[in-house]
Amino acid sequence: MLPFNDGDTLHHRTFYVNGPVIVGGGPSGLAVAAGLKLHGVPFLILERSDTIASLWQNWTYDRLKLHLPKKFCQLPYIPFPSYYPEYPSRDQFIQYLQSYTNHFGIKPHFNLCVKSARFDEAWNMWRVRSVSSSGEVVEYICQQLVVATGENAEPFVPEIEGLRDFEGEVIHACDYKSGESFRGRKVLVVGCGNSGMELSLDLCLHQASPTMVMFGKSTFEIAMLLLKWLPVWLVDKILLALAWIIIGNVEKYGLKRPSIGPLELKNMKGKTPVLDSGALEKIKSGEIQIVPGIRKLSPGLVEFVNGEQLKIDAIILATGYRSNVPKWLQESDMFSIKGYPIDPFPNGWKGRSGLYAVGFTMRGLLGSSADAVKISEDIATTWKNQLKKKLKESGSIRR
Repeated sequence: MLPFNDGDTLHHRTFYVNGPVIVGGGPSGLAVAAGLKLHGVPFLILERSDTIASLWQNWTYDRLKLHLPKKFCQLPYIPFPSYYPEYPSRDQFIQYLQSYTNHFGIKPHFNLCVKSARFDEAWNMWRVRSVSSSGEVVEYICQQLVVATGENAEPFVPEIEGLRDFEGEVIHACDYKSGESFRGRKVLVVGCGNSGMELSLDLCLHQASPTMVMFGKSTFEIAMLLLKWLPVWLVDKILLALAWIIIGNVEKYGLKRPSIGPLELKNMKGKTPVLDSGALEKIKSGEIQIVPGIRKLSPGLVEFVNGEQLKIDAIILATGYRSNVPKWLQESDMFSIKGYPIDPFPNGWKGRSGLYAVGFTMRGLLGSSADAVKISEDIATTWKNQLKKKLKESGSIRR
């Protein structure tokens, strides 16, 4: 990385990066960096927080475990330790990422929040402008830009009528750690995914009274095995049949079963099938209440679409996350206005002018790892070809 002067550096420092700039120090960004390390390609990672995998370290609850078996969640080149359980805990996954980072000697630049990135046609370079935690503006010039901020860059808060008027505590799941602080309180959990179900179970275990939650059953490994021989639509029908046999009719508890199978659901909408970590028994016993959609909120009260009302003390929004790419990337060919690659998986990893995307496959860490390998190999090929060209030109000048 070298100081760079283009005549526009009066109010900030500018550096030229001899290699790609990777925006995001989460699992996806680390996977790309590891591949580049193996190929001998220099790079720079810009991370807005003070640690790697900030979402996992700062925005997750204590009881979190990986939602898929570990073999589908490991990063390229290094598997999970053999002694890890089938579904590693949050702390075990963080330890794995730290060991991964140390093994490859990856050293992100922390506390640098990227505010803008644009391709300069005149220079044929990307200009990535960041702001440090102290307020200093630093701009990086590079030939390749890897967008590794992913699908879960910021919490998603839905529009709910009366949410601002509710007088009790309202938090997003990213700020939830344990049900201890909700002991003895009536809590409305808004969200029907894995987080919503696990938080409701955790609230029960801490003697709180949660309302809402939907539920599903994990058959991921069976699905992966069957997909070796059968088409997706047939595997989905088998999974739905197995779920009915194992779980039975859950609609009598207020749970609506999807009309399509888990694989098609993941492929079309990016939603992971919900795993049952013990919540179903709590639902059957009535400890977790299931309610319909929310019509509106008022001080201390929620009204549902069926007209029923319920007094509540707190609300937890287990409503997921979203991309923040539109806020800083000045580009419209590769990414949609919602911040996801326009071309679906497996073709959304590469754009024009040296732009790449990783962590947007809607297929979890398995999809991110596949894209990370392709990206690092593609960049390495370009970088090595350019190096050969420079060496050849240098040799011609000497002669």
